[in-house]
Amino acid sequence: MKTSSFKSFKNRVGISALMLVFLTGCGESANKEKVTTAVTNEKSVPKPTMDLQTAILSNNAEVVEQHIASGTDINKKDAMSGSTPLITAITFDKGNIAAKLIDAGADLSPKNNDGASALHVAAFFGRVEMVQLLLDANADTSQRNNFGATARESVMGPFKEVKPIYEMLQQQLAPMGLQLDLAEIEKTRPVIAIMLQ
Repeated sequence: MKTSSFKSFKNRVGISALMLVFLTGCGESANKEKVTTAVTNEKSVPKPTMDLQTAILSNNAEVVEQHIASGTDINKKDAMSGSTPLITAITFDKGNIAAKLIDAGADLSPKNNDGASALHVAAFFGRVEMVQLLLDANADTSQRNNFGATARESVMGPFKEVKPIYEMLQQQLAPMGLQLDLAEIEKTRPVIAIMLQ
């Protein structure tokens, strides 16, 4: 592939290799009861044992649930990639965790450093079930990344032009657990383009 064609497509897609939660009462006895309940509830929610992004990468749904229950900001972006926990879950194919975050009210619109929303990422990585999950949660299909592409437009080009990007991402993010089936991605890109019409 020509360098200019690769660079142009990379700009349209906008995915980089650095891709890479959330007393009132009447009378003295009522107040005591409410305070006791609050303290009991606090004790019943174990403090998360690792940060949210690490819990996602290690597919630790229990710790993710602890973050959600304890009120961790589930929309906080990773300092390096700008990815929200939802974007991280989608990138690394953690569908069960992505569903938990969406059910907990994760914001679907934040973008990573490339301007890619959760829907962009799900589409780009060929994650059909996650695209459907996001569509069911009313994700905005008109959002554009930093390079002007919608999620649909990011899967419209010929696969052979983007294959080197997938290969680069696989190589660079494999140590963090990214596994890509390029044949499956090639097969699902047209399906996702139809889903996003």
